[in-house]
Amino acid sequence: MNKVDNEPSRSKWIEWFNPQGRNLEGITFSLNRITGLGLTLYLFLHLIVLGTLARGANAYDNFIKLVHNPFFIFGEFLVVAAGLIHGFNGIRIVITSLGIGVPTEKRLLVVLMAIALIGTLIFAVRMFTA
Repeated sequence: MNKVDNEPSRSKWIEWFNPQGRNLEGITFSLNRITGLGLTLYLFLHLIVLGTLARGANAYDNFIKLVHNPFFIFGEFLVVAAGLIHGFNGIRIVITSLGIGVPTEKRLLVVLMAIALIGTLIFAVRMFTA
């Protein structure tokens, strides 16, 4: 009988996110994990920022001055892109988990990711041209 090695290691943890050698669904599964962790990180950062409101209007105004640089603006773009990708991929997962659209799962995946890409591009154009 083969023994399953369930001991944690760094290489196994990295493989959890590694899309190499996976099919299309496996890649989107890894992408869903990455975007989910990114959105969770953003949630914590957002709560910290909201905490600056408790220190008064001056502290919040100083923070707003800080985030008006390209690094933070690009971060906002990544949050929207991650939200759209994660959301539309989640819709696909729910639909296929309910047994609806299983035969057309790849087409559904492509259509929903195309919608996420179009939404991201629309947001980027509006954000970076304003």
